[in-house]
Amino acid sequence: MYRPILALLCCFWVLPAGADDKRTGEFDYYVLSLSWSPNWCALTGDAQGSDQCDTRHDHGWILHGLWPQYHQGFPSYCRTTEPAPSRRMTAEMADIMGTSGLAWHQWKKHGTCSGLSAAAYFALSRRAYALIQRPPVFRRLDKRVRLPASVVEDAFLKANPALEPDMLTITCKAGHIQEARLCLSRDLSPVPCGQDVVRDCNARDALFAPVR
Repeated sequence: MYRPILALLCCFWVLPAGADDKRTGEFDYYVLSLSWSPNWCALTGDAQGSDQCDTRHDHGWILHGLWPQYHQGFPSYCRTTEPAPSRRMTAEMADIMGTSGLAWHQWKKHGTCSGLSAAAYFALSRRAYALIQRPPVFRRLDKRVRLPASVVEDAFLKANPALEPDMLTITCKAGHIQEARLCLSRDLSPVPCGQDVVRDCNARDALFAPVR
């Protein structure tokens, strides 16, 4: 007598919270997110005791992630038949991502939506990170400064002539420069960002901490 009830329940089965109902590999472009590590450490990492913030690493712009993106919105936590990355695989990303934990989180939230294996996703992420020139001027700072967020954007545009202003955005958090987010095609060529991505920080006195 339970069979009709079970059949009815199956009709109302829903995905777990946070799971994406889009098929993996279905997206329009990538967002390459670069985080200024000293600012992240000042706001979050130091309080967490993150190894990323140890001065021996000398981190500047690190890879936050490579995110599959729709023209409006983005997929996340997609179902995939690809196996999860090994500990060794995530540990090998720490040189550009700061920690293996971030690499694992990025795979789980974004990499599963790429349609790639974990190894291929991390390899593509590393390639994208290498393709974008990080402005060297910020590594020459020897003290904390206040500057307009537009100065950071202009520095990226100057260092990367293929970029146009609508292909990147600079974000702020708690009065600090947070990230540079650049929009790339599936083959990693610069492309215009969707309107939900191009939301520049308009701060004129954002804090920018020097490399430790």
